[in-house]
This record gives sequence, C-alpha cells and structure tokens, in this order.
Amino acid sequence: MWVEAEIREQPERAALLIREGWEEARRIVAAARRFDPALVMLAARGSSDNAARYGQYLLSVFTGLPAALATPSLFTFYRRPPRLHRAWVIGISQSGRSPDIVEVIREARRQGGWTLAITNDPGSPLATAAHAVLPLRAGEERAVAATKTYTAQLIALAMLAVAWTEDPALREQLQSLPEAMRQALDTEAMAREAAACWWRAAHGVVIGRGFHYATAFEVALKLKELTYVVAEPYSSADFLHGPIALVEPGFPVFLIAAGPTFREEMEGLARALREREAHLTVCSDDPGLLDRGQVRIPLPPVPEWLSPAVAVIPGQWFAVALARRRGLDPDRPRGLQKVTETR
Repeated sequence: MWVEAEIREQPERAALLIREGWEEARRIVAAARRFDPALVMLAARGSSDNAARYGQYLLSVFTGLPAALATPSLFTFYRRPPRLHRAWVIGISQSGRSPDIVEVIREARRQGGWTLAITNDPGSPLATAAHAVLPLRAGEERAVAATKTYTAQLIALAMLAVAWTEDPALREQLQSLPEAMRQALDTEAMAREAAACWWRAAHGVVIGRGFHYATAFEVALKLKELTYVVAEPYSSADFLHGPIALVEPGFPVFLIAAGPTFREEMEGLARALREREAHLTVCSDDPGLLDRGQVRIPLPPVPEWLSPAVAVIPGQWFAVALARRRGLDPDRPRGLQKVTETR
C-alpha cells in the first residue's frame, strides 16, 4: 500500500522542503534576478507537466514575466529549438532522467539561457545539466503514481515565487501550508463516497480553472493511471465552449474550485450541470458551491495561490478509492513503470 502511505507523507515532506529548501530557493532566485530574464519556460512530462502548468500561472502572477510550457519535440525531433538566450528555463522531473527534458535544459544553457532543475534526485542527468538545482526532499517514492513528488514540485515552485517577491506575508502563508495539507488528509472518507458513485463509469470529466487548471489535469491523470477511466481535464471556460454537450443524466463530473476568483463562474457551471442531471462531485472551500454537489468534499481554507497543493489530496484519495472499488491494485497499474524516458 505504497501509494496510500505516500499520500499521508505529504504534509511532513512539505514542511521539510519549506524548512530546508528556503535558503536554496532564495539563492536561486537571486541568481535568476541577476540574469534578468525576459521570460520563463518550464519543461516537464506527466505529473511534472501538471506541476509546470501550476508554475505557468504562479510565476506569471508573481514575477510579471510571461511563462510558457516547453515543447520538447522541437528540441529532440524537429531540431528547431526556440531562442532561449533571455529565458529562465526550468526543468521539472521526479527522476531527472527523461532525455527530452534534459535536452531542453542543455540547449537552453548552450544558448546562454539560465537553467534550473527541480528534481527529487540531485545527482540526476537533469540536475547535472542545469546551472542550479532545487531538490524536492520527498524521499524515495515507491508507488508508480506520483503523489508526494507532485505536491513537492508545487511547493518548490511556490517557494521560488515567494522568494521573488521578498514578501514576508507570503512566506508566512507558505509556512502554514503543511497544516492545511494535514487537514486535507481527512477528506479520505468523502473521496470514497465519490468513488462509490463513479465506479461503473467508463468516462467522466474533471474541471478546474486558474491555478486549478493544473489540479484538474493531475486528478484526471491519476484516474486514468489507476482506474482506467477515460477522465478528461478541462478549464470551466473551455468546457462551456462545446464539451458541455457531453453531459446527460448521470454523467460524472468532478469540479474543483478554491478561492474567490472564479467562484461566480463555477456557481453558474454547477447550476448548469445539475440542470442537465450530471452527477456532480464538488471539491471546494465555499459552502454555497459545495451545496451544488451530490457529493461534497470541503477543503480547508488556504490562500488561492497555494490551494492546488491542498485540493489535489482529495483527488488522490478519490483515484485510489475508485481503483480499490473496481478491484484494481493502485500500486501496480498496468503497463506503467516508475520512470518513463521519452525523447
């Protein structure tokens, strides 16, 4: 039962990373500021790519720089990398061993960009290729499905954002995050209730927006990896632009909404889904929005920019519970291995 144990480890690992990694994050940001980047590019695959989606929003908000996700095949197959001499390029990888992500970092460095590796293995090829490395300190992750390394990646990116702003109030908010994550562990029973409603489903959707666009992608990935449900992630805006036509009575929807920014939009979407008789699970910190769901998963209060590290935990529990209900072993998903090396 590695995956359950590693889900429970997340608050402890978060506290360790924030405590021991803070000075490293400050030094990294100081070096990045000296470089004076014109943009940020993030390169990753799998769950790490979902963390990069969070970083795209987060670093754009806190640094004011445009942030983009890399297209690794431009580097490895097309051999047409973009100009990166003014870019801060961040490679994110649990193992640090994916050749295409390593190649993005090597090419950025060759062009004169400034490079950072965020990885759980500070001796990995990715770490060796970059100017600097921020270790995740997550400990060995034995489960195939990433849980504690994913939230550690979110926190590493949050540390960089806080260090960039030099705002002590934001650092205080960051230091309170592990306690909110501990509270989120208590959502396991509610996640099992959601799984009881999804267990016959062959397909469904996971919806978030803003900082939670990343959370929607990560929860959908966990469902695909562990339960083999065709779970598709959407932003609420994109879902309204066509895919809502999928919804018929009983269609399963997992809606994630924390913080005030998109509350009104999410309320409207939840109403529309209930009118179409979707089966709606709501994961939120807002009582009014929770009341729209047949299954309600309340989130502990936390600043919106940090909430993805909290909101993903019930999503992890949900995927594990659904796998168990379908008679599957979440520690041994078919056809997958811990490290996938792509070009």
